[in-house]
Amino acid sequence: MKLGFLLGYSGKQIQIPMDLIRHAESLGYDSVWTAEAYGNDAITAATWVLAQTEKIKVGTAIMQMPARTPAMAAMTAMSLDQLSGGRFIAGLGASGPQVVEGWHGVPYGKPVTRTREYIKIMRAIMERKGPVEFDGNMYQLPNKGEGTTGLGKPLKSILEASPDIPIYTASITPAGLRCAGEVADGVFPVWMDPTKYEVIGEHLETGFAKAGNDKGLDNFNIAPFVSVAMNDDLDMAFDSLRPWLALYIGGMGAKGKNFYHDFATRLGYGEAADKIQDLYLDGKQAEACAEVPRQLIDEVALVGSKDRIRERLGAWKEAGEKGQVGTMLLGVHDAEVLELIAGEML
Repeated sequence: MKLGFLLGYSGKQIQIPMDLIRHAESLGYDSVWTAEAYGNDAITAATWVLAQTEKIKVGTAIMQMPARTPAMAAMTAMSLDQLSGGRFIAGLGASGPQVVEGWHGVPYGKPVTRTREYIKIMRAIMERKGPVEFDGNMYQLPNKGEGTTGLGKPLKSILEASPDIPIYTASITPAGLRCAGEVADGVFPVWMDPTKYEVIGEHLETGFAKAGNDKGLDNFNIAPFVSVAMNDDLDMAFDSLRPWLALYIGGMGAKGKNFYHDFATRLGYGEAADKIQDLYLDGKQAEACAEVPRQLIDEVALVGSKDRIRERLGAWKEAGEKGQVGTMLLGVHDAEVLELIAGEML
């Protein structure tokens, strides 16, 4: 199994912990991942890190697809792949309607259709077999729609590119997972119980079957986010992660349109997810946090003392041996924790 860690979003000031990243690189970490919401962008941070490292891969978790055309995403990936010696991973995501329509000012549309078309266009550009033409539901190359001049023509990338630049998607819905299995090289669920592979695996394997060509876990990377709270005070460790899960399950999206609520339900926590969402949307965030089940936190994160974390890593090791987890993307910025997990897993 490989290890990576997440830089997360920046606040008002961009802070990139280069000393920690270089330390992780020296420990054998495979990747580090940038993010974007509606402030800093993922690509600038990824470029900064790639320019100051030598071995570690850098991925985007995520590049928001509606914010850039497929051609722009391909150009970015090809450029960073060349400049870094093949160390860039293009992590894509649909984002959500609030950000897409409220911030980027474009229709949210159909996220799974967008993902499938987007990756197909990126691959065609990177393969450079000829000028790219595409006639999809969301993207047309050349575009001949309303407002166009009619002067557009199919083009072939000037830049040489590797056709194998990895493309991952952020997916947890059944349809999104099927799409990832079909057209992507990997997927990063926002969280995952390593003992319940079937919750995501059933849908990924449907996508593998549709893709054909012997696609499967041997050539596809499942890379879940795994938050870590190392603390000898177990209650305090659990409490530190409750706001994270409460935000996603309760506050990310509207009632009846929250993918994280639905994912928690598929993991077996439907009743708790309903309570968390009702409280969160009612403005009772502290009460929502209190309703996050301790067992759920324990299943998807690493919590407690060093010895307890070592013990809890057993389930992740077993999933790795089965190929059901290829990379653990750790949500932590603590050198001691990175060292502990590297010592156990690498």
